[in-house]
Amino acid sequence: MSKHDEPHFSRRERQIMDALHARGQATAAEVLAALPDPPSNSAVRALLRILEEKGHLKHRRDGARFVYAPRVSRETASRFAIRRVLSTFFQGSVTNAVAALLEASDTKLSNAELDQLQEMIQHAKAEEP
Repeated sequence: MSKHDEPHFSRRERQIMDALHARGQATAAEVLAALPDPPSNSAVRALLRILEEKGHLKHRRDGARFVYAPRVSRETASRFAIRRVLSTFFQGSVTNAVAALLEASDTKLSNAELDQLQEMIQHAKAEEP
């Protein structure tokens, strides 16, 4: 998989990958405990095996248990997630996404956070040709 290819996951596969990215690594039992409306233990184990066969996970033995970890870093996965959200909900527009975040009633940014955003915008402007 190239670094620009976004993997396509089923809903349950996405939940499993999210649980593993949140923890860094986990056993099948830990993944099961993290899932909403969890399926059977055997279903989780089967999905972990499928995700590993697809190249998204790796495992190591810890005694009798397998400990699973994502092959893609959390940072890379977050970039894929942002692209997916932008495409799905904001027609690919970063401006529309940021505006929605800023307009959300529960978004309260501190002056320091606003200053940091302003610096990022200035940096992006300086990089334009």
